[in-house]
Amino acid sequence: MKKEIWFGLSIMAMVVLAAFVLLPPVSEMANGHLGLLMLALVVVAIMLGFPTAFTLMGMGMIFAWLAYKSQNPELAVTQTLDLMVQRTYSVMSNDVLISIPLFVFMGYLIERANLIEKLFKSMHLAAARVPGSLAVATIVTCAIFATATGIVGAVVTLMGLLALPAMLRAGYSVQLSAGAITAGGCLGILIPPSVMLIVYGATAGVSVVKLYAGAFFPGIMLATLYVAYVIIIAKLKPHLAPPMSAEDRYVPLPPLAHEVSNTISDKVLPGLIGAIKGKRNAAVPMNELLKQLGIALLPAISAVLIMGAIFMSVTSPAPVEDVQGVVAMGGGFEDAAPEAEAGGIAEPDDLQAPPGTDAPAAKVAVEAAPAAEAAPSEPAAAQERVDAPASFWIGLVSVAVALAIFYAYFSFVRLEIFKMLLGSFFPLAMMILAVLGTIVFGLATPTEAAAMGSMGGLLLAAAYRRLNMTVMRESVYLTAKTSAMVCWLFVGSSIFSAAFALLGGQELINSWVLGMDLTPVQFMILAQVVIFLLGWPLEWTEIIVIFMPIFIPLLPHFNIDPLFFGLLVALNLQTAFLSPPVAMAAFYLKGVSPPHVTLNQIFAGMLPFMGIQVFAIFLLYTFPAIGMWLPQTLYK
Repeated sequence: MKKEIWFGLSIMAMVVLAAFVLLPPVSEMANGHLGLLMLALVVVAIMLGFPTAFTLMGMGMIFAWLAYKSQNPELAVTQTLDLMVQRTYSVMSNDVLISIPLFVFMGYLIERANLIEKLFKSMHLAAARVPGSLAVATIVTCAIFATATGIVGAVVTLMGLLALPAMLRAGYSVQLSAGAITAGGCLGILIPPSVMLIVYGATAGVSVVKLYAGAFFPGIMLATLYVAYVIIIAKLKPHLAPPMSAEDRYVPLPPLAHEVSNTISDKVLPGLIGAIKGKRNAAVPMNELLKQLGIALLPAISAVLIMGAIFMSVTSPAPVEDVQGVVAMGGGFEDAAPEAEAGGIAEPDDLQAPPGTDAPAAKVAVEAAPAAEAAPSEPAAAQERVDAPASFWIGLVSVAVALAIFYAYFSFVRLEIFKMLLGSFFPLAMMILAVLGTIVFGLATPTEAAAMGSMGGLLLAAAYRRLNMTVMRESVYLTAKTSAMVCWLFVGSSIFSAAFALLGGQELINSWVLGMDLTPVQFMILAQVVIFLLGWPLEWTEIIVIFMPIFIPLLPHFNIDPLFFGLLVALNLQTAFLSPPVAMAAFYLKGVSPPHVTLNQIFAGMLPFMGIQVFAIFLLYTFPAIGMWLPQTLYK
């Protein structure tokens, strides 16, 4: 029997043994103890391979019947069936869940648009001079593609077919190659738009919009740490990640670029401008020269448009409300104040005298009138633009310097790589940013943004001529299958949580944890350690739907923000795909890897990246602003 199976069986035996050792004898068991026994049995049943959703429903129904039977045996069956119907209806009426099938559909369409091969090729050429360039390009490609699809299995499988053979041919270590593919492919469950964050938000009652905003920078931080680790390893141990050979870095030039590069200049701007203005462009069509020049100037045009939009934003005048009447009334009170101060507490004679007979009141009215007449001119003056802050001009100079350096080294070879990126990276990145931007900046709900993402997936598939009835049929079928799995999980989790609460299991755990007199830091460490250990035998879906309802009620006692807790959990749950024995990413990669790549080598390659995940959790806890700054800034 394999070591992995023995490890899994030993974990199951430990869970069952702990349940029977810690629980009192059967004759002394209360309902709360039955709840803990149900929790242990569910974990064991899932590890034995029973379907998670139906295990949760079955255990929930049985133990809910036991809870009702202890109170009123005659109505136990009726109450149990009523509970099942009510919990199912409450889950299915949750509007947040509508976005799940839309995001999944978007992912399956993009997966079948054949973008990943072009994306990987362009990324590894763009990073050719970076140490460990193939592994760096693999992580970046996985992060981008996993973000767009959110389907870990598909990304790891496709990258295993594309990147693993290329890295092995280049002499890369099997462990480093496997770790880069599996760790990068799992980033899609953290970086928005992530289905995991939707599931957590629906379970914990946290805004999905704030979760998306909060998870953006931690996801980028984790991907950056992966890349930094690969670069450091490649510098310290070059034999594990040899640099790319000149043959692998070779980019063939089209006839136009070859002609201009040989006759005028190998730099793009001097070569194209020189070819346009002189007689030397006789061998190259003018329209082709202008087309290539337009592509080459796209970075500069984009920079001008972005900086122009920033300038218009930072210099826009503050909105002025129409307060004409308020100004007139304020003028009268300001005039009356000095007289009141001079005479101390004065009798308001103007209120007692007939209208029009009191001179001070008439004076107030006369002085208020010019103020009212002058009021309309004040908004016009206020509409003048304000001066741009110094930080804008510093940023503008920095962008100009960066563009100058960029074009100084912008050769025709780099132009070809840039065109590859235009055809693979930028369409995908623009679609992701559009979906995220509309969610984070409040322009659309997650469901509406998911609908736009699905339309973007259709357009991308059509643009790459991959949209046909076969692709649509497969995408719709897989979307329905995945969505049904998630919805059944929610139904099972809801019934299980209700039964657990009926038995008093939640109260028992609350009393036990609160009785330990933990500080917030100790509780946070305990919770994250438990979730980390649960990632070994269970997947992230099971951890969220089973154990998050147990942790969430304890957060108010320790003054912990559920949003911040969710970000830590999202980082922590990356381990669920990388930790044996139920490391699904390892099994996905093993299924497409060459025969000489063993499962133990894949596990060994994933361990350093698991350590990076733990370090990322420590960074996020030490510096909460990494995750909390963006939601706090946008949603004050």
